[in-house]
Amino acid sequence: MSYKIIKVPSNGEKITFEEGKLNVPNHPIIPFIEGDGIGGDITKATLPLLNKAVEKAYNGKRSLQWMEIFAGEKAYSLYNEYLPKETLQAIKDFIVALKGPLTTPIGGGFRSLNVTLRQTLDLYACVRPVRYFNGVVAPVKEPQKLDVVIFRENTEDVYSGIEWEAYSDEANAIIHYLKTHFHTHINESSAIGIKPISEDATKRLVRSAISYMIQKKRKSLTLVHKGNIMKYTEGAFKTWGYEVALEEYRDIFVSEDELYAQYDGKLPEGKFLVKDRIADSMFQQVLLRPDEYDVIALPNLNGDYLSDACAAQVGGIGLAPGANIGDYIGLFEATHGTAPKHANKNKVNPSSLILSGVMMLDYMGWPEAADMITKAIEKTIQSKVVTYDLARLMNIEPVSTSEFAEQIQENL
Repeated sequence: MSYKIIKVPSNGEKITFEEGKLNVPNHPIIPFIEGDGIGGDITKATLPLLNKAVEKAYNGKRSLQWMEIFAGEKAYSLYNEYLPKETLQAIKDFIVALKGPLTTPIGGGFRSLNVTLRQTLDLYACVRPVRYFNGVVAPVKEPQKLDVVIFRENTEDVYSGIEWEAYSDEANAIIHYLKTHFHTHINESSAIGIKPISEDATKRLVRSAISYMIQKKRKSLTLVHKGNIMKYTEGAFKTWGYEVALEEYRDIFVSEDELYAQYDGKLPEGKFLVKDRIADSMFQQVLLRPDEYDVIALPNLNGDYLSDACAAQVGGIGLAPGANIGDYIGLFEATHGTAPKHANKNKVNPSSLILSGVMMLDYMGWPEAADMITKAIEKTIQSKVVTYDLARLMNIEPVSTSEFAEQIQENL
């Protein structure tokens, strides 16, 4: 396998996908994108930690063979483009990859590289587990009650990027067309964006969430939408989600109505609950009744908002991992931005990328190493060895990015 700039490790093997499952060798080659801004700091902290955990968990019989691939500013300096074709090809070839944050300009410039990666590779499920780590000072009274896994649709909604600038020929033409053919009044100074939500994309996301529920023995699925207002897009998301749960998985799902009408509010053994909530109400629910929610499936924009809001309840997005997963390709990434003002200062919290690496190990079927890291992070936080974002909440002196990662290694 040959690439223009990417160097493939000579002593590793490819992960493959056969008969509906991953086949992971003992020494898999894992592509990684360092990322822009603070990406260098957190990647340098993360990779040795993942290596150490794998070595310790499997007595040296397994290892991760890292292969750097490029996107963002580093890619531009090498290829004169921000997302080279061979980077996309390498992720397709090696199936599982880890990624730091990438720069996206606001209001202009090139399109989001994160969105492009998700859409080009058809990574339709953005998976965001949000849970509390003992020792973190959180802004809510009982942060330990929040333990959710968010499945956010990744390819549609307003993030599909179908939009036109105000006063452009395209926006003017669409406004004129809607006015002429559908008698729809839109202010002529408007920019226009399209919000597609399809049955196919919705159902495959919900199937992915249900598969996760069953595997992890979670209890409930909540469909979050704004269907009371956007009846034919987000309302349809709710309808299609229920169809998957109550038709394709009828033998294991109970709806909220059925729960109270037939089972006196008590979920029968071996059954899962499916329910739905209006998006704005859900923001209240995760604050006031967080322990009533488990796996959450929702469209793209709502998912972006809710995942960050949930992370804020348990210490911030510095502790929030994420993954973009398709039918079998998994791209695991830090969920925060590039924070350029903190770049190369060895200052920021690497936990988002570390925990994304934990998700990656779990996805690969290496849960022993994954659990070891999770427990070590919690032990490190409880011992009050933390970076500045958590230190200022605890009113203690912070340690550097590298010192924090080194302490986690010691606590493995």
